[in-house]
Amino acid sequence: MKKPILVIKFGSASITTKAGEIDERIVLEIARQTAALQSTYNIVLVSSGAVAAGKKYLKHYSGTLSERKAAAALGNPMLVNTYSNYFRAFGIALGQSLCERQHFANRDQFLQLKDTYEELWKNGVIPIANENDVVSNKELKFSDNDELATLIAVGFGASKLLFSTSVPGVLDAEGNVVRELSIIDKQALSLARKDKSSVGLGGMTSKLNFARLASQMGIEAVIFSMQTEDGILKAVKGETGTVCLAQDKKVSSRHKWLASGGLIRALVTVDAGAEQALRNRKSLLAVGVLAINQPLETGEVFQIANEDGEILAVAKAKVDVKDGTAIKMMKNVAIAHTDDIVLL
Repeated sequence: MKKPILVIKFGSASITTKAGEIDERIVLEIARQTAALQSTYNIVLVSSGAVAAGKKYLKHYSGTLSERKAAAALGNPMLVNTYSNYFRAFGIALGQSLCERQHFANRDQFLQLKDTYEELWKNGVIPIANENDVVSNKELKFSDNDELATLIAVGFGASKLLFSTSVPGVLDAEGNVVRELSIIDKQALSLARKDKSSVGLGGMTSKLNFARLASQMGIEAVIFSMQTEDGILKAVKGETGTVCLAQDKKVSSRHKWLASGGLIRALVTVDAGAEQALRNRKSLLAVGVLAINQPLETGEVFQIANEDGEILAVAKAKVDVKDGTAIKMMKNVAIAHTDDIVLL
């Protein structure tokens, strides 16, 4: 029987010391605990830390885009080498995977990436992914590695997605860990602190937003800390951190790719009638569109929001749309067919 897929994301703050050095004690624990799970899961590691590890070698580092790219060029081999050394002690080889958003936006490229990972798994190799910071276009970058991990988890149909962070989970107003979230709504998002670590791009809001997408696609997401003893092993069992429960949805692999991997080109706002039609699994007609923020070409992916700004779905454009005026002229033309709409 094919093994389920487990994606584990490690934030910069969770694997580096305050001085920006890679915390080898944590990397050893990652290797030990991951090795214990390899017989049960096909595993993907998504690790930040390259920029944090490399920036100390740059004079007068201030965090500009070019400096971050240079720091990544320095830090990435250091990071992967450290991981490889510790995993080798458990008889596991790692395969580096530097990803760009285009690898997920183009379905053919995405399927090639998936085939490569499956070949690595067949040979007992664990892929370790990171963004290809050195060449990534600044306008097409992932928002952070939380997004990259989620794209991999959703696109590949993972059963679990773990986010390792610097705190033990989502905290309530009293500072206690919220053990379980059955649905990630505005109330849940309000729990997120607005700050972030000094070495990372993301924060709890980022993790909750991407955990929401994962759970909507039927994936259990867990936000936990590597400072917890056996943190990974306990998170997989739902025994530590905050468990974001998977929603009971049957989503085709193509729709999972569409929801996760499409390069979002525009936001289309629809009225209440169109919203109800979408929820009844109907196509999106031009007559129900209130606004569009960017031109769309046939085949491009866009988000659909209601009048309150809530994201309802992701869809693929069936026709070219220049602007709101053009939409009004189209009236009953289908902007997106129901087969190319994924409700969130």
